[in-house]
Amino acid sequence: MSRPMFTIYKCLHDGSEKVHYSGALLARGDHWIQLEARFQEPDYRAHYTTLRHHDRFIELFYTDRGYNIFENHDVDDDHLKGWYCNITRPAVISADSVHWEDLALDLWVAANGDMLTLDEDEFEALPIDAETRQYALDALAALRQRVERRESPFDVIGK
Repeated sequence: MSRPMFTIYKCLHDGSEKVHYSGALLARGDHWIQLEARFQEPDYRAHYTTLRHHDRFIELFYTDRGYNIFENHDVDDDHLKGWYCNITRPAVISADSVHWEDLALDLWVAANGDMLTLDEDEFEALPIDAETRQYALDALAALRQRVERRESPFDVIGK
């Protein structure tokens, strides 16, 4: 049986669309949704990992939190590379789509639990108000605490 498909809209801080792509529904709760998607871009070598064309992503979006979590699995053997976490405004989830606004600040969590904050310069350059800036910093702190406590999906670190 095929899973319901969703369109995922990544938007900039001002709400304008940056990109959209498709994902299949894995699970859904009152304030979250979990989708599976494939990396559609060419291979991209970052200093923390290589994202490969058709890597598998398990993506968690929340309507009540300031971040999303993309669990990254290798296209060849499906091993866990880590989690790419975006600091965002809460997602808007409908019957067949997810809209999320990126606030530039990101956190990479390697499969061994090492954390690396990314794009701090882009975040500092965003034309956002002080309240939104503090909201993003608080979301980053909450996300880091979630990793440190090994809360799902980070409960597999070190296993």
